Amino acid sequence: MTTPNSNPDPSSSPKSTVPEPLLLLSGSGLQPWIWDDFVAELPTNTAVGIARRPSGKDASLAEYVASALEAAPSERFTIVAHSVGAVVALGVAAAAPERVSGLVAVAGVVPALPGSFLSAMPIPNRWVLSMAMRVAGTRPPDKAIRKTLTGRLDADVADRIVEQFEAESPHLFRTAVAQGSQPIPKGYVRTAEDAEMPAGLQDRFVNALTPDWTKTLQAGHLPMLEDPAGLAAAIVDFGQLV
Repeated sequence: MTTPNSNPDPSSSPKSTVPEPLLLLSGSGLQPWIWDDFVAELPTNTAVGIARRPSGKDASLAEYVASALEAAPSERFTIVAHSVGAVVALGVAAAAPERVSGLVAVAGVVPALPGSFLSAMPIPNRWVLSMAMRVAGTRPPDKAIRKTLTGRLDADVADRIVEQFEAESPHLFRTAVAQGSQPIPKGYVRTAEDAEMPAGLQDRFVNALTPDWTKTLQAGHLPMLEDPAGLAAAIVDFGQLV
């Protein structure tokens, strides 16, 4: 889904222009609307594409990558990838390096390459997660979603997330992604109040990504909903590197 930002007041934006259009990749189970407030905070006329999950419960990682590329707002773009979306982002950068001008992981799960979401997790977490996915699937119980994902959000927003949360293909979590063929500017946005991805895990992912730029927001795992203006300002700041 491609969404032009129509902010009518450029002076209210963090910056009047950004160097590149943005491709937004959501975390596991989340719907494209989570980005709406963030997009509204971007500079006027920023071109934005929001990737949708591929159809089919058994979609491959390559299909996630293809779906993301279909949503790209232009020939070249910067990827803003949330949570497990960072794995898809690395796949996009490997599959189409000539199109990706930068990558920002927002509380993103970043494996050492070649690697997968599960390989990015420390032992024994990866074993526990792997077994849980085999037994119960990839959609957490409602109680777990509320505890770690939506606990800092307004009740109506939290309810909407829980009601619309979708299971992902297990291949999204188990398939290794390859190393990209060329270096690109990389950034990482830490979320300091994150119950889903605590600071220690995020430090692990930062070490794997080796970013050129980092930013910390005082937010939980969904800063695009909790602090959309702060996240927009951070992404515009990263744009200076691209």
